[in-house]
Amino acid sequence: MSSTTLEAVTHGRVRRTRRRRGVLVVLTVLVLAAFAVSLMVGHTFYPPADVLAVIAGEDVPGASFTVGTLRLPRAVLAILAGACFGLGGVTFQTMLRNPLASPDIIGISSGASAAAAFAIVTLHLGEAGVSAFAIVVGLAVALVVYTLSFKDGVAGTRLVLIGIGIAAMLDSVTAYVLTQAAEWDLQEAMRWLTGSLNGATWRETLPVAVAVAVLAPVLLGQARNLAMMQLGDDTAAALGVRLERTRLLVIVAAVGLIAFATAATGPIAFVAFLSGPIAARIVGPAGSLLLPSALVGALLVLVADFAGQFAFDTRYPVGVVTGVLGAPYLIYLLIRTNRAGGSL
Repeated sequence: MSSTTLEAVTHGRVRRTRRRRGVLVVLTVLVLAAFAVSLMVGHTFYPPADVLAVIAGEDVPGASFTVGTLRLPRAVLAILAGACFGLGGVTFQTMLRNPLASPDIIGISSGASAAAAFAIVTLHLGEAGVSAFAIVVGLAVALVVYTLSFKDGVAGTRLVLIGIGIAAMLDSVTAYVLTQAAEWDLQEAMRWLTGSLNGATWRETLPVAVAVAVLAPVLLGQARNLAMMQLGDDTAAALGVRLERTRLLVIVAAVGLIAFATAATGPIAFVAFLSGPIAARIVGPAGSLLLPSALVGALLVLVADFAGQFAFDTRYPVGVVTGVLGAPYLIYLLIRTNRAGGSL
């Protein structure tokens, strides 16, 4: 390799690294700004000094309840859940080299939703029971999809197609359960199934925070292996990646994040699906998309929740806003794939 070529390669690598760092800084600032706005702005505006005083534990008349009890847990849960969806979604998309391989599409969210509807309508469980049941079933659905799609390894197309089929069956189960619901159970189930941060408390936020603290480092630690798996199974294995061990580890961690977030907020539509592609567009080909996708997911949920509360005449749950954003992109992706003559 000539010195000129080596210099060009080195310059390109440095430029991509600088771009990645710049994007991470900008995304972090945007998340913090959206978080601050969520705490200050509402039907009553509280200045930054009052908000900081409440966070510091001081008693501020009016602000202590509005900011400390209502807004703060909601905003923190939005960040944590968005990061969970972003990390989980981009993990599947990266590992399977398929932009459709998102928990929204392959049945994991549908499994948690069907479980929650059944727990609310049929078992009459409380919030903790509904969350636990949704987590267990979400993990079980992921195991079933993985097992059914395994044949000399896991192919992305096969897993996506099997996941779509299982999601359709689980959506039918959810619809049937809802037809049997009493009016008071139906209202609670629909609130959960839509994906909402309404009524968020520290009790729902704490388990998600623990899941992020435990499982996010596992995924970030596998970033190099995931990047090599994008080159193909044979190449990754030749580079020393233990494929099935890595797949199992990242699937368990990613599904765990998705399941805990879904149990707390319901299935906030398309955040897991959109975060990775958005991060890829703004970061470019500069290393792992895990951390950028987590920040994009957190920003999407924060902004969508704020818009759902105050941007329209009617207040909408966050899942409605993200669904409006995500559905057109899904249609565009399918049309683009079809025109390119490719498979899923």
